This record gives sequence, structure tokens and C-alpha cells, in this order.
Amino acid sequence: MNLLPPLESRRPLGKSGLAVSALAWGNWRLCGDDVNAVVKLLHAALEAGIDLIDTADIYGPDNDEPFGAAESLLGRALATDPALRDKFTIATKGGISMGVPYDSSAAYLTSAIEASLQRLGTDRVELWQIHRPDILTHPSEITRAVTQAHKAGKIRSFGVSNFTVSQIATLQQFLDLPIVSTQPEFSPLKLAPLENGELDQAIAMDIAVMAWSPLGGGRLANPADERATAAAAALDEVAEEFGVSRTAAAYSWIMAHPARPIPIVGSQKADRIAEAADALKVRWDRARWYGVLVAAKGEPLP
Repeated sequence: MNLLPPLESRRPLGKSGLAVSALAWGNWRLCGDDVNAVVKLLHAALEAGIDLIDTADIYGPDNDEPFGAAESLLGRALATDPALRDKFTIATKGGISMGVPYDSSAAYLTSAIEASLQRLGTDRVELWQIHRPDILTHPSEITRAVTQAHKAGKIRSFGVSNFTVSQIATLQQFLDLPIVSTQPEFSPLKLAPLENGELDQAIAMDIAVMAWSPLGGGRLANPADERATAAAAALDEVAEEFGVSRTAAAYSWIMAHPARPIPIVGSQKADRIAEAADALKVRWDRARWYGVLVAAKGEPLP
């Protein structure tokens, strides 16, 4: 068998100097007012070996809640136990302004960072990211805001989300700080990062990849078309061999790429967060990994 390297439970967060869990817990769906329930989810994540939390200031409106609601709820949960905050690497995002939609001007980014810290109830975040590129802002403005926040100790490191390869390369030309992370949509049903150079660039620049929607927006769990059904069947073969769920197999397929992507687990259920950690039990060989890719593409490789 031509085995790929075993999956590691921890990995570097780019050039940040931080080590983080191989999976992240995403807060896009975090909502409501039950602080104790969130505390239980935080402990479930830790028990599963997950200490990287991904949130954003825009998480709220999609759940019919106010801007910043998810950050505020997370902050209230962390405040219940002073020791809990330091057990997590917190990554949040900004740069989306309701109705604008994107604003990466120095003034707005500065205000967004400050507002996120207040909602989270912390004096710093380990990773702050621009959520989506603002094509009307010159990179030098981004540099000004990010550098000031870093010097003030408000952000430990800086990353981007949904940026193209050229946007990342251009922004890095103006930054003394390294871009330590990028967030593309990546799953067996969203293969663009494999083909457009994003994962290659991440390897070349030592950028951590945080993969959002790693289950294809639920389409792998409940396939409704030929392509999703084929990918699910290929994942099921591996899942059955290693005694894990299809979900865990999908996460592990992503993690097996040499860029070592970190899937963002979006579930708000403790058992599903625990199940995600089973991804580390899977050991891929080349034939099966490519088998999933072929099934997902719906066509043979060249």
C-alpha cells in the first residue's frame, strides 16, 4: 500500500509561532442565549482535542440575530470561567459592513478589531482575519491598521479569508507581518483550491489553510445529485474500514493534503464535535484519496 503520512493532531498556524489543533470549531451557527450550553460545547471541543475557534463579527444576521451576536455569546461563555479563555486559540474575522458590503479601510478595520475584542471580552485574539477582500482598498491601508493592532498587542497574528492567490501575494508585498492563514471553501465537492493554486501558494508561503464548509454545505451528509452521491460512496468505503463516520472521513480527506488544511467543524452539537476528531483515525493511501477525487470530479484524471 502506498500510504500517505499519518494525520497529526496538531499543526503550526503558519508563521505565527502558534500550534493549533488539526480541526477548528466554527461559530457561524452559534446563536441563542443559552450560555451554559455554549460552555458545554467549549468543553466538548477541548475533550475532542480541538482548541482553535473560528468566529466572525458578521456571524449573527444569518441566524436572524444582530451583527456580532456570535462573538458576544462566545465572550459570555468564556467569561464564566477565567481559565477557559487561555485554553483556546481564538480566530475572528472582520471587514464586512452591513449594506456596504466590504470595507477594508484602515479606519473601519481598526474599529472592527476593537469591537470584536469588546464582544469577545478579551484584550487580544490570536488570529484576526479579513473576511472577504475589499477591492476598493489599497493594501497599504490594510497594512496600517493591522500593523498598529499587532504592535498594540490586540492581535497576535493576521490572516485572510476568501482571498485569491494574487490578492494574497499582493497584500503580502505591503506587509512586514506574515499572512499566517487563509480560509477558502474546500471540500470533496468544492475542489477549486486544488486547481487554482491556493493550496500550492499556502505550501510555498507557509500559510495555514482553514477550510470552511468542509462537508459541502451538508451535501455530503445528504447527497442529492450524482456527483455528491459518488463522492459519498467513495468516502464510505474508507469510513467503513476505519470505523468512522462519512463526516470524519471527509474531514480526513481534506487534512491529508500536504498543505495540511484545517477543516472548520460547523456543528453546534457536542456529539458531532466529538465525532469530528475521529478523522485522525483514518490513514489514506494514494489510490483511495485519488478515488474520492475522481468520484467528486465525475471524470477520470488526465
